[in-house]
Formats: sequence, structure tokens, C-alpha cells
Amino acid sequence: MKILAIVVAVLLLFGLAVGSSFIKIRNEMVTQREAIKNAWAQVDTVLQRRSDLIPNLVETVKGFAAQERTVFDSIAQARAAMAGAKTPAQRIAANDQLSGALSRLLVVVENYPQLKSNENFLRLQDELAGTENRIAVERRKYNEVVQAYNTNIQLFPNNIVASFSAFQREDAYFRAADAARQAPAVKF
Repeated sequence: MKILAIVVAVLLLFGLAVGSSFIKIRNEMVTQREAIKNAWAQVDTVLQRRSDLIPNLVETVKGFAAQERTVFDSIAQARAAMAGAKTPAQRIAANDQLSGALSRLLVVVENYPQLKSNENFLRLQDELAGTENRIAVERRKYNEVVQAYNTNIQLFPNNIVASFSAFQREDAYFRAADAARQAPAVKF
């Protein structure tokens, strides 16, 4: 009888240890998943800030470069894609489209020296540059949080808890464009 009581006590302690470990690991995963949502909210905020600055910048450039219609159309399409994106992956793709359209707009600006001396344009360009820096910082933070979460749910015994608790890998990373990996051509 004593042996049975000891075996039951040991099994109960073992079950309690496993159960509390499961709960601890699951709570860590919930915390990390919420950290991803928070980091995404920060990215989304700065992306929205940039999206809000762009119409003013476009209007300023339009006054000087009315014939550059395709650039303005591509910016409008990219902003519409940003507004319609629902998931982080869709927002990331729309952001890449918007970044490309902005690059083309800045190339147009190079063709209009009088535009570069316009005070309103210079102020908007400075605000946009500051916003781009904020976006870079928030993207990096987001990618770090996603990477920590993905690593955590793949480690043993966390992977067991993750599979029982339906935690999924998060694959919505910001990645550098293929063109960004190549050095720009130098013109002499």
C-alpha cells in the first residue's frame, strides 16, 4: 500500500511538473505572438505615415512635372494596394510596390532642378526621409520579433507545445529586394 501511494505521488508530481512546464511554454509563445502583433502595429503606423505624406509630395512635384503621368499613376496604384492590403504579407508586398514608385518619383525630381529648391518640396522630402528611417527601424524590430518567435516554436520541447496549441510559423518577413543586393552602376 505504501509503495502504491509513493508511485501515485511520484506520478502526480511528474504530471504537475509536465503540466506546469506546458503552461509556462505556452504562455511564452502567447507573449511572443502578441509581441509580433505589436511590432507589426508599429510598422503599420510608420507605413501609414509615409502613405499620408506621399500625396503632398506628389502634388508638389505635379506642379513642376505634369508630363510624368506614369510615375504619378504608379504611386496612386501603390497607395491603393497599401490601403487594400489586409495581412502583413499583403502589406509587405504593397510596401515594396510603393517603395519602387517612390524611387521613380525621386528620379523624376532629379530632372527638375527648380523643384529641388522649392521649400515645400524640401520639407516634404525631409519628412519622407525621416519616415523612411523609422520604417527601417520598425521593420528590423519586426523581423527580430518574428525570428525569435519562429525559433522558439521550433525548439524542443516547445515544438510539442506549439503543435498541441496550434501555434504556426510566421513567414511575413521584410526582405531586401533582389535589386538591392547589387551595387548601383557608376556613371562617369
